[in-house]
Amino acid sequence: MKATIITIGDEILIGQIVDTNSVAIAKKLNAIGITISEKLSIGDSRDAIIATLDRTIENSDVVVITGGLGPTKDDITKHTLAAYFGSELKYNDVEGEHVRMLLARRGIEFTELNRHQAMLPECCTVLHNAHGTAPGMWFDHNNKVVVSLPGVPFEMEHLMDDEVIPRLKTRFTLSDIVHRTMITRGIPESILAERISSWEESLPDYLHLAYLPAPNVVRLRLSAYDVDKQQATQRIEEEFAKLNAIIGDNIVGFEDATTERLVHDILIERGLKLAVAESCTGGTISAKFTAMAGASQYFMAGITSYSNAAKCDLLGVSMVDIECFGAVSEVVALEMAEGARRMAGADYAIATTGIAGPGGGSKQKPVGTVWMAIATPHGSRAVMRNSGTDRSQIISRASAYAIEMLYEELKKN
Repeated sequence: MKATIITIGDEILIGQIVDTNSVAIAKKLNAIGITISEKLSIGDSRDAIIATLDRTIENSDVVVITGGLGPTKDDITKHTLAAYFGSELKYNDVEGEHVRMLLARRGIEFTELNRHQAMLPECCTVLHNAHGTAPGMWFDHNNKVVVSLPGVPFEMEHLMDDEVIPRLKTRFTLSDIVHRTMITRGIPESILAERISSWEESLPDYLHLAYLPAPNVVRLRLSAYDVDKQQATQRIEEEFAKLNAIIGDNIVGFEDATTERLVHDILIERGLKLAVAESCTGGTISAKFTAMAGASQYFMAGITSYSNAAKCDLLGVSMVDIECFGAVSEVVALEMAEGARRMAGADYAIATTGIAGPGGGSKQKPVGTVWMAIATPHGSRAVMRNSGTDRSQIISRASAYAIEMLYEELKKN
C-alpha cells in the first residue's frame, strides 16, 4: 500500500515556513502499514495541483494533501479539487454553524469569506475539523483515496488521528510495517559500520538497516515490510540483543533516547545537582535539560555568559586570564565551570567557550574551536574539540560533546 504526501503553498517553496506536516503525516501513515512513496511540495497553482494529482493518483493508493484551504483568494485547493472531481461546491449547514460558533467565541465577525469555508464539493466526504474553520475532505476515486487537510499543523494532526487514520484502516486491508531504532553514541558512522559489519551481513533479507547520523550519535534503524508484525518485532529485538554484545557501552537506548535523558535519569536517581555555564552554545545545553519534565529536581542554574564582562561578573572568571590566554581557552573554560558550580551550589557543572563563527577565528584558534570543561566534587578538567565549520553545526556538536563529557564523568563515579 503506497501513499503520496503533497504540501501546497508558495510559502513552503520560498522557505518562509518549514514543512513539518509531511513528516507528521508520514509517521502516522507508516504506523498503520502504508509506505510513503513520495513527498512533494508545490505552489498555489491550479495547474500544478492538477498535474501533480494526475501523476500521483496513478502511482499511489492514497494521496494526502495539506494546505490551501483558507478563506482568502490565494487558497485555491478546494476549488481545484471540486473541478478535478467534477463536482459543484455546496454550502454545508453543519460546518457553517461550526465556523460561525468558533468565530463568535473568538469575537470575530462571521463574514462572507468565513461563510465560504463551509462551501464544500458535493462529491466529498466531509471530515469535521473540531479545532479550526477549514473542514477536511475525503474523495474516493477509481479505488484510490485523495484526502485534503488544512495546513495548520495541529488541525491537520487532529484530523489525521480522528478521521483519516480510522477511515483508512476500514477502507483498506493493510500490511504491517515494523521499525525499531537503536541510538548509539561516541562512535563515528564509518567506524561504527566497520565494527558491526559482520552483524549487518548476517541480517535476514527481510530486515533493512539504515544509518542515521546526528551530532555525536548514530541511529541504527531496522525495518521490516509486509511481514508478520509479532515475528518481525521479536527478530528485531533478537538482532539488537546481538548488537548489544558488540557495542553495548555505546548504546544510549531506543527510539527517542538521548544522552541528556541518561544524564537526567542519573542525576534524579542520585539526588545530584547540575549547573551550566555557556558562551558559544548560547543556552542550548540548558534548554536540552529544562525541556525534560522533572528537570527542576536537579537543574540549579544556566548562565549564558556571552561577553567577557559576564564571565567575570557572574562566574568569577579572571580578566587577567582572559587577557593572557583568551576567552576561548582551557583556563577560562575551567573557571567558568568551577564558577557555575560554586555560584549555584551544584554537584556538577559544565561549561563551553568557543568560536562559533563565521568570523572571529585565527590560525591558532580557527572557527569551530570549542573548549568544554566539567567541575565535579572530585576535581575539574577541560577538553578542546573542533566542532565543525558551520555556526549551527558548531553549536549543536559542542552541546552534544559537553553533555557526553558529563555523562562519562557520571558513569565513573
